[in-house]
Amino acid sequence: MTEFFLRRLSRWQAEDQRNDIADVHAESYRDSPGAALHDRQDFLRRFAEHVQQPDFDLVLACAPQVVGCAYGFRIDRDGSWWDRFSQVPEELAGLTEVADSRQLFVMAELMVRPAHRHRGVGGRLHDQLLARSSAPRAVTLLEPGNGAARAALQGWGWVHSGKVHPRGDTAPLEAWTRPLVR
Repeated sequence: MTEFFLRRLSRWQAEDQRNDIADVHAESYRDSPGAALHDRQDFLRRFAEHVQQPDFDLVLACAPQVVGCAYGFRIDRDGSWWDRFSQVPEELAGLTEVADSRQLFVMAELMVRPAHRHRGVGGRLHDQLLARSSAPRAVTLLEPGNGAARAALQGWGWVHSGKVHPRGDTAPLEAWTRPLVR
């Protein structure tokens, strides 16, 4: 088994590593359902937006090259993240109706190069990313048909919470939530 180490990056370090992270993204999604939707330039555009979000956090897995990455950020109840969707399930919308306006941590990406899967890399990235969030609940979005990711989420305690409908011609995405126990 290949040894790897985890490294947490600041937003500025993440910006410096964006091309390596984009390489991991391209390789990770190459053979996945909806692979055509995972354009490198589109990822880099989204990544640049995500890095600017409040409480952005990123963890890399290295062996010594980058073999995996997980990142996310907190979202505001009334923030622009929600503007991407024309429809949000009632259960998920209800999670944002709380006194503190920033109650959800979005796990935006968790990706592992295919050659390093099934070695605990994804689980360790997941756990390290969520460990520092002070939000009581996390949310992530999953493309339908990604059975391996669905199984991993279920194994880590995530619950399917409905579908969100992005604006435009994009297919609905599965919304998954998980309490973050302290």
